[in-house]
Parts: sequence; C-alpha cells; structure tokens
Amino acid sequence: MHSTTSRRGRRTIAAVTGSAVLALLATACTGSSDGSGSDDSASGKDVTITFWHGWNQPAEVKAINDNIAAFEKAHPNIHVKTTENIGDDKVNQALRAGGDAAPDVVSSFTTNNVGMFCSTKAFADLKPFLAKDNIDPAKTFPAAMLNYTQFQGNQCSLPLLGDAFGLYYNKKAFADAGIAGPPKTFSEFAETATKLTLAEGDSYKQLGFMPLYHGYESTTEHFLGQYGPSYFDASGKSSIAADPKIAAMMNWQKGLVDKLGGYDKLDKFRATFGEEFSAKNPFHTGQVAMAIDGEWRTASLAENKPDFEWATAPFPVPDDQASTWGRGYQTGTIIGIASTSKKQAAAWELTKFLTTDTDAVVSFANAIHNVPSTFAALDSPKLISDPNFKTFLDIAKNANSSTTPASVNGGGYIVSVQNLGYEFESGRQTDLAAGLAATAKEIDAAIAQAK
Repeated sequence: MHSTTSRRGRRTIAAVTGSAVLALLATACTGSSDGSGSDDSASGKDVTITFWHGWNQPAEVKAINDNIAAFEKAHPNIHVKTTENIGDDKVNQALRAGGDAAPDVVSSFTTNNVGMFCSTKAFADLKPFLAKDNIDPAKTFPAAMLNYTQFQGNQCSLPLLGDAFGLYYNKKAFADAGIAGPPKTFSEFAETATKLTLAEGDSYKQLGFMPLYHGYESTTEHFLGQYGPSYFDASGKSSIAADPKIAAMMNWQKGLVDKLGGYDKLDKFRATFGEEFSAKNPFHTGQVAMAIDGEWRTASLAENKPDFEWATAPFPVPDDQASTWGRGYQTGTIIGIASTSKKQAAAWELTKFLTTDTDAVVSFANAIHNVPSTFAALDSPKLISDPNFKTFLDIAKNANSSTTPASVNGGGYIVSVQNLGYEFESGRQTDLAAGLAATAKEIDAAIAQAK
C-alpha cells in the first residue's frame, strides 16, 4: 500500500463531510483569531505543545516524527506531543470543547474546510506571525497553495506539502499507435485518446482515456483546473452559470465521452477497474493508456513496475488557452494554530519550522512522495526527483496553476458542481445552461444557510 492512500481517501470524502464539520464549528466558542497569543517559550522556559495530524502509515509517521525531532533539537525548550490519525471531525469537537485537551497545532488533509476554519475563527490568523518574522507569503509559497490556505483575507493556515495533477501516459501504447509525444491541447488530446482506443467486442481492449467523472481523479474540479475558472464573483455569489469556462469544460468532457463510445459503454468498462491505490489500477494494468493523476502515482508505478514504459506531462489545456500548457490543479495538506491555544508563540515556532524550513519541507516531501510547498524547497538540490516527478514540481511552480477556492460551507459547492456533471455526462440533464443556473442557486442558498 502506497503511503498516500489514506490521504487520498480522506480528501475525497472531505467535500461530503463538510456540512457535519460546519455544524460543529458553528457552535464552537473558539475565541480570537488575531494571532496575538504569547507564552513563556520566548523567554526560554519549557513549554509543551500538542500537535494533531492525520498521517497514519508507518513511513508518514516516521517522516513527521523525524521533523519534530529536528525542531525540538533546534528549540530545546519547546516539547511537542503528537497525536496521529486525527480527522477534522475530532479536531473540531476538541476545538469546540476547548480546555487543556484541545490541540495547539493542527494539520488537515481537507483544504475544503479552510473556509470554515477561517470564518469561524477556529484557527488563528497567521498574518501577524508572518509579519513579525518578515515572511512574505507570496514570495514563499506558490500562488495556488497560498490560495487554498486562506479565506477572505484571513490567512488561518499554511501549506504543508501539496499535490499537483498531470497526465500519465503509456509510452508503448503511444509507440504502437505512432504517436510521437503527449498532447498539449484538448483537440490533440481527443485525437490521441481516439487513436489509443482499441475495441474488443462491445467493450475495450484498451481505452485511450477514461473521461467519466466517476473515473479515478477525473473529477470536475481537476478538469476545471486546466481552464482557470472563477467559482464565485466579487460579492461571494456563485459564478458558475456566468463564467463560460465552466460550461466549456462540461461540453468538452461530454464531447469526449461521446467520442470514446458513450456514457453506458464507458461506465460498463469502468466497472472492470481494480482499486485505485493498488497494482490493479487501470493505468497500471494497461486498460487505459492515459490517466489524470497526482504526483504520488510515480511512486506507485515505480513500486508496482508495470510491463510497459510510462511517462508524465502536464495535462492538456483548452485550445484557446494553449499558451497556459504546463498548468494543473493543486491541493494539499494545511496546518494551522488553534485559536483556543494558550501557547501560540511556541505553536507558531513549530508551524513556521514545518512550513518554511527548507530542509524540513524537502525531507518530508522526499519521505512521502508529495510536492514541496515552498519555492525554495521546490528548487532544493536535496529534493529527490526524476523527469517524471519533475513534471509535478513544474506544475506547482506554474503561475497558471489553480485550485478550488475556500468557501464558508467547505466543499459543498464542489459537490453541487460534481452532481451536475454526473447528470450532464449521462444525458439525464440535456439543458446545460438551465442546469448551471439551478446549481448556482443551490450553491448560493447553501452558503447563505451556512452563514
């Protein structure tokens, strides 16, 4: 089992569980988020802080513990008590209760919940801490990562490693089809996917690409990352019906579904796929010749050793945005300081170390095969990389890369867009404009209720 399996599963579920988390946070008495906490750590007195995180695989836990040990060596008066395998629901219950049982520092895989952490002031605003130590966030962290760690000007969290999404392709299948290299635009992608699709009866011997939203990582938000849409307007209202990029993506995806055999045929083939995080992943087995996936897949492929040569590239972009090729969707792990913490000065020292110390970020990235979350770490000579992993480092550094913005009700709006996608790709919804308008109203109503 690859070390990021648990992270992927939790983050996929995150959008669905957002409302439950919000209900907890809405009733929380979490105090101030002004980042002004102080304690005795600055004077050299011993302080013990608690750090809750979600990692639970042995390699992950060892990697975070190694960084904690390095921090304690550099800060001998600050002691860190860690608790692993903690989900957001438990975090929010503890923050609501407050008291000595609540954590000081929290790491979450759920970027979808940043809007709730910030708006409810469950996490302290880190801008005063950053300013005090002369850290310029825009010069330290890639823009997409910085985007998913703040909400409406409140920088209540920071990036702690990230994920970037790109294209994986089967080089043997490409050679057999006479295709020289990876496609860069969506028209090239459709042509390539069609050439790589080999029929077998009423199914496929090989499918060029699985475009269905229920496919592995082929989600609405990952595809939209290639367009750079706005999800909300300046007033905070859903803009999915007004932004033509949303409709363009859905029409592109539906066109690809139809071109590669239609929804029913593709969905039937999808049912034959093995588990995503196993050697039976359809890209590993050769059932699909191209896939959209994150950087962690490079380690899985190196471990499972499929019987073909493979490579990575940025995922294609719309033809009218060809110059932005190299971009990709980004997400990642976030870390913040509980507003209830009475040891925020010490908590900040740990948070600062884990997120901005280049060696700490690089060693953690090397250990769990994720993308580093600072510009310095992305360029560090100590970073273990190869041409296939470098693809994702470049995507992380690309100024056109994007993410899904934080919202007060977590990932609820993402689920709404996904649900429309399911309806449209299957043909159950034939009027896309009406579907987008209805979905925008649904999103606005859910956000208004959350507020």
